[in-house]
Amino acid sequence: MPFFTYILLSEQSDKRYFGSTECLDTRLAQHNAGRVKSSKPFRPYRVLYFEVFDSRSEAYRRELFFKSVDGYRYLKSHNII
Repeated sequence: MPFFTYILLSEQSDKRYFGSTECLDTRLAQHNAGRVKSSKPFRPYRVLYFEVFDSRSEAYRRELFFKSVDGYRYLKSHNII
């Protein structure tokens, strides 16, 4: 089963949300339905970028990387954000 690291972009406020999940479609629906407390005020969202991994731990490590300063630089240098 694949695991995803994803970046969502708020269509309302241009804010980004970083996360990881087993099912990207279901998770996006949860964000847009307001079931994720931290992202609720900034709905709706669209998927800006995602990567696929073989394990939950790999996806989570990549999420943490994206949230770091080095990850921010990586995303900027690859024109992802």
